[in-house]
Amino acid sequence: MTMKLNMNNFARLKNAKNVFMVLLSVIVLGLVSGFIVFETTKASVTLVLDGEKKPVETHADTVEELLEDEQIDPASHDYLSHELATELNPGDVIEWKPAVQVTLTINGENKKVWSTRDTVNELLEDENVEVSEHDQLSASLNDQLKEDMNITVDEAFQVAVNDGGKQTNVWTTSTTVAGFLEQQNIQLGELDRVEPEKDNDVKENSEIKVIRVEKVTDVVEESIDYATVTRKDSALQKGKEKVLEAGSEGKQEKHYEVVLENGKEVSRELKKTEVVKESSDRIVSVGTQVITQAAMKTSSKAPTKTKKSTASKSSSAPKSKATNGRVLNVSTTAYTANCTGCSGITSTGFNLKSNPNAKVIAVDPSVIPLGSKVHVEGYGTAIAADTGGAIKGNKIDVFFSSKSAAYAWGNKTVKITILN
Repeated sequence: MTMKLNMNNFARLKNAKNVFMVLLSVIVLGLVSGFIVFETTKASVTLVLDGEKKPVETHADTVEELLEDEQIDPASHDYLSHELATELNPGDVIEWKPAVQVTLTINGENKKVWSTRDTVNELLEDENVEVSEHDQLSASLNDQLKEDMNITVDEAFQVAVNDGGKQTNVWTTSTTVAGFLEQQNIQLGELDRVEPEKDNDVKENSEIKVIRVEKVTDVVEESIDYATVTRKDSALQKGKEKVLEAGSEGKQEKHYEVVLENGKEVSRELKKTEVVKESSDRIVSVGTQVITQAAMKTSSKAPTKTKKSTASKSSSAPKSKATNGRVLNVSTTAYTANCTGCSGITSTGFNLKSNPNAKVIAVDPSVIPLGSKVHVEGYGTAIAADTGGAIKGNKIDVFFSSKSAAYAWGNKTVKITILN
């Protein structure tokens, strides 16, 4: 009985197991069928995220649902190829690109800009900013846009530049003179200066002058006149002179500091004088010997006739040269041939340097004809052999061989007699 009962129980268990297996199979089949149905009902779309393609199988009905499924929350400045409410269809390509914020500075003015463009050039095009070849751009046009990027555009303008006398027109983006000089690589020397000064502003059509300043030393050689020294000589007849030593000029060098601006002299200052060669004096012996003639003795018995005859001859004797001819009162000056640049040749061709002891005067030919012999009070008998631009009317210029003698004569009014 017991055994029969066990067999019945075993049969029941076996049937229950079979039922469970059938149920399990049905459930599994249902799940698999449901999964297959679920998967096969998905729409295949392509999602482009910031340039990268991503195939997506989705049950989303709209673009918004798709983006939610992908945990993407587009901002207002972002780029989205479709409206959020757009219904999805198999094969759709949905593109999303997040915007970046950059700082755009144009001629010193800042501006915050959102952009989904790829390059700096595309951003500038969107902002209607044209960059010329002379403008200054802080980044390359082909640089990729990045978050918090700073892009600076300085627009160029023309200014006139005079550098050391050379005039040019150049493009610049600098707003100060100092910045302009640095940008143009214009170096200033120690003495150079710029107008206007470095801290001044630079605007379009401004003019900038660079004055090149230099100091140079100019050495000028000059002659030193010799002095004439006279010595009394009792062995020499009074009125006679004898040159013992001819004398010679010395030489000196004058050192000048010369300031040049753009190559032109603006100032000259004498710094020192050096004597290269000393002058030697001209030594002249001046006679002091007086020759007297014994008075002619006349006999006390000599006839009165003889005395009268003598007196008659004396009264009828010719006048001296000093009182012969036309007499004029003239103003006088003195000159010498021993000066820098003087040729020593008179207007009539007479060489004064070769004839230092000659008595020559410069005259106005309309008053005193050239070649005339003229007696000058205090000077002696001279030849009118020269002229001068300042010698007009009753005026003459008296020649001396040395400057010291000419200075000693000075300016004076004297009487002259034109002898012939």
